[in-house]
Amino acid sequence: MARAAVSPQAPYQRIRQHLLAPIQSGAWPPGHRLPSESELVARFGVARMTVGRALRELQNEGHITRAAGVGSFVAEPRPQSTLLQIASIASEIRERGHEHRCDVLVQRRERAEPEVAHALGLRAGASVFHARCLHHENGVPVQLEERWVNPKAAPQFLKQDFGVLTPSEYLVRHVAFDEIEHVVDAVRPTSEQARLLAMAADGPCLLLTRRTWHQGTPVTWVRCLHPGARYRLGSRFTPRGKPGTD
Repeated sequence: MARAAVSPQAPYQRIRQHLLAPIQSGAWPPGHRLPSESELVARFGVARMTVGRALRELQNEGHITRAAGVGSFVAEPRPQSTLLQIASIASEIRERGHEHRCDVLVQRRERAEPEVAHALGLRAGASVFHARCLHHENGVPVQLEERWVNPKAAPQFLKQDFGVLTPSEYLVRHVAFDEIEHVVDAVRPTSEQARLLAMAADGPCLLLTRRTWHQGTPVTWVRCLHPGARYRLGSRFTPRGKPGTD
């Protein structure tokens, strides 16, 4: 019986596998610099766009990071943020021994759009506080935070320096809450969001949407967008009991 023909790997797949093998084996640790695009073009005898495709796939999968004009490097393992409590991204980054930076893009009072008003239990056009922050880990953007706050719940919110104390840290420390809602969605970024997060326009993102309440009144509504290749969300907890037991 004749054997079925085996389709050869596409050139970009061979390059991808050539680079992925030492990453997965640990031969290339986090931070290791990969061969340059020019070196890969010469070694495999392919066009630069073929090498670029292999590198983009590895980047989108979270295996490598790329910096224009600098090169490609083996990525750090993706950090995981908890879903069972309000986590401070700044604290999580510092606990890993890394540097956190918060760029404040928006910090103002504005009229609530209908979606924002509904989330905060206000009438459309009511006054709300709005903050947009871009969080970096070792200089790499890992979260775009879009937050709206009920002014009655946190009247001093806009007076804070969020470059020093992030919006989340300020609210947890100074504003009471007794109920939390978390929702996670897989989404594609807008062109502006992709630019801010320094990621491919078609790359996957994790969107964490959170609301908090105090005595039935909404305090804040925040949407935190993470590049899927650089972040993950999860939790570990001990259940109070088992189904079917007394």
